[in-house]
Amino acid sequence: MDKVKGKKTILISNDDGIRSEGITRLASALARVGVVYVVAPDRERSAAGHSLTLHRPLRVEEVGPRAYAVDGTPTDCVAMAVHRILPMRPDIVVSGINRGANLGEDITYSGTVSAAMEGTLMGIPSFAVSLAGRDSFDFRESATFAAKLARRILNKGLPKDTLLNVNVPATAIKGHRITRQGKRHFGDNIVEKLDPRGKKYYWIGGEMLRWEPGEDTDFHAVNIGCISITPLHLDLTNYSSIREMERWRISRRSSTVDNDY
Repeated sequence: MDKVKGKKTILISNDDGIRSEGITRLASALARVGVVYVVAPDRERSAAGHSLTLHRPLRVEEVGPRAYAVDGTPTDCVAMAVHRILPMRPDIVVSGINRGANLGEDITYSGTVSAAMEGTLMGIPSFAVSLAGRDSFDFRESATFAAKLARRILNKGLPKDTLLNVNVPATAIKGHRITRQGKRHFGDNIVEKLDPRGKKYYWIGGEMLRWEPGEDTDFHAVNIGCISITPLHLDLTNYSSIREMERWRISRRSSTVDNDY
């Protein structure tokens, strides 16, 4: 199948599941930009990270025109879409709209961000978009901004090996900022409780204590009512540490590491 009347092909995925309101709103907004294909998990896969399903087969169900549910992770969905489901290579991958923020260290856990990361690994311009709400969610502003950003990226592209992590505040939007990844501090993130039979069980997820200050962070931008756009790079190398670590002497006779300063 050729591209419809020369329009760009847009692949949408998420981690909230194919029936989430966020992905429905996003698909509707992006339909005005290009030909939209939705390939998303058949159920919620939040905090799946950049995981692939390797030890069981995957199943795909067509649930509507150009819409497919996969019983796997967001990363599975993008891989399946590009290599098997779509009749052509997409021009852009858009992941979201996530129900809740993906700020700071969230990006390492987020299935939403990981879907965009998978697209970037394949050389496809990609971004993730999340709505930073808690109780009520109105995805219309997020979807409108995602469509504008998609047009910009389709026209201008992105830097090599770079994806965008976009967080939209749930309050009145005052503009947008290009930001860096913030950092926060949590309390005890494993909660221990007892069931009715006296046996222990655990919940992962502690109370956030504070964010590290910084007016250039994603958290600060959202907190003051601005859309945060954080460029993320696939190369995780800490280059500033290389020269220092090259001075280490690692003994062949034991597991000790000697610092030669």
